[in-house]
Amino acid sequence: MAADGMEVSAGGGGGGGGNKQPQISMVELFLACMVAGGVQYGWALQLSLLTPYVQTLGIPHALTSVMWLCGPIAGLLVQPCVGLYSDKCTSKLGRRRPFIFTGCIIICTSVIVIGFSSDIGYALGDTTEDCKVYTGKRLHAALFFVMGFWLLDFSNNTVQGPARALMADLAGSHGPSTANAIFVSWMAIGNILGYSSGSTDKWHTWFPFLQTKACCEACANLKAAFLVSVVFLGLSTVVTMIFANEVPLDPAAAKQGEEGEPSGPFAVFKGMKNLPPGMPQVFIVTGLTWLSWFPFILFDTDWMGREMYHGRPDGSPTEVANYQEGVRQGAFGLLLNSIVLGVSSFLIEPMCRKLTAKVVWVMSSFLVCVAMAMVTVLSSWALGDIGGNVQDAAAVDKGLKSTALAIFVFLGFPFAVLCSVPFAVTAQLAASKGGGQGLCTGVLNISIVVPQMIIAVGSGPWDELFGKGNIPAFGVAAVFAFTAAIAGIIMLPKQPKTSFRSVSMGGGH
Repeated sequence: MAADGMEVSAGGGGGGGGNKQPQISMVELFLACMVAGGVQYGWALQLSLLTPYVQTLGIPHALTSVMWLCGPIAGLLVQPCVGLYSDKCTSKLGRRRPFIFTGCIIICTSVIVIGFSSDIGYALGDTTEDCKVYTGKRLHAALFFVMGFWLLDFSNNTVQGPARALMADLAGSHGPSTANAIFVSWMAIGNILGYSSGSTDKWHTWFPFLQTKACCEACANLKAAFLVSVVFLGLSTVVTMIFANEVPLDPAAAKQGEEGEPSGPFAVFKGMKNLPPGMPQVFIVTGLTWLSWFPFILFDTDWMGREMYHGRPDGSPTEVANYQEGVRQGAFGLLLNSIVLGVSSFLIEPMCRKLTAKVVWVMSSFLVCVAMAMVTVLSSWALGDIGGNVQDAAAVDKGLKSTALAIFVFLGFPFAVLCSVPFAVTAQLAASKGGGQGLCTGVLNISIVVPQMIIAVGSGPWDELFGKGNIPAFGVAAVFAFTAAIAGIIMLPKQPKTSFRSVSMGGGH
């Protein structure tokens, strides 16, 4: 992408060249990014409900983290490859929209498989008993659930890279940081809708026909929430396809740009040698930052159900009820977090202009370190490991639960930094020093999925080793957050404050 204030090519910085992308208004830019909200709606449901729900199908807690493993493995190749190929796509729809549309179709398919996994398992012979009395394993249901889960991660990766690159392509004189602020705003909207859906237990009463012998109240709630997310995603995709009016890339220019460039599935890794200066350091700090976040992202609602509400998804009726209440409260905490995220997304740019992106990024890592340390202490206190026994902890139970919700709110600002600043820095480096937006954004995803793989593989053994559920992972997260802050001070490239331009929603400068 060209420098701020200049007309950008359809190549956006991806080396396409040839055709010029006309400047669009702020309103059009906002609507062009609506698909991010649709994708995030489903992602919020995935984060808040799926780890707790899969345990009701017979997968033990120590193995639930493995369920998250295939997604990042796919993302390790999918998003960088999609980003690279979208840089060179010559479709009449433009470079990014074909990938966005295809990915959204796959997302809808995977969500339907997840929602109906219990019914599929029942039809395949998991049990003939009613779900109200059967509490055993449902292996077929678990298999289809995990398949749908992995497919959902695969398709999310197909959409997210091109969607972010699309915003960078279309931003023009509004600037990449404004495009990222809009992207994060839609993420916040999607989160608010998704976590609102996950925090209610009334879906089965609103859509009673979704309850079956294989799918009781909790299952029907999940099924209905996911089906609503499909409708919203469909609407979001249509709006993006209409308002993201990309200028197709000139095939001749694309062919010329491919001369001497690597091709094939490993082209992304070969193309890393052409990344702009400063990007390797950004990748390292990004990876450390996500290592500090993934324990909370993957297990936040499970943490509320287990450690804070003393429940179990496979325990007595009372323990199950406590666990489900904790999960709903966790989803409510994520809703509050998303509100703070949405508000904070418009504060990030002014702060970066005043303090620089480096300072804001490092500051957020220190805040996460404090928050993860608080989660670790709070969990130990709730379980009676410090300050007395479980009965003593129960005496201050209300205060502990309120504090837990406050941590969700506290993490809203650093999460806004996480979702915005690394991508804005990447876009700035790609624009000013050369490098495809799609390739740079896709490769940045590697520094996100590798930490997810590490946490997914490690958290289960940590649980088994210490017998403390989610607590060990949160303790490790605090250490990684501190390490990310120190690495950020040492390694992050310096960028001028003026590279983050202030743009209001009305388009004024």
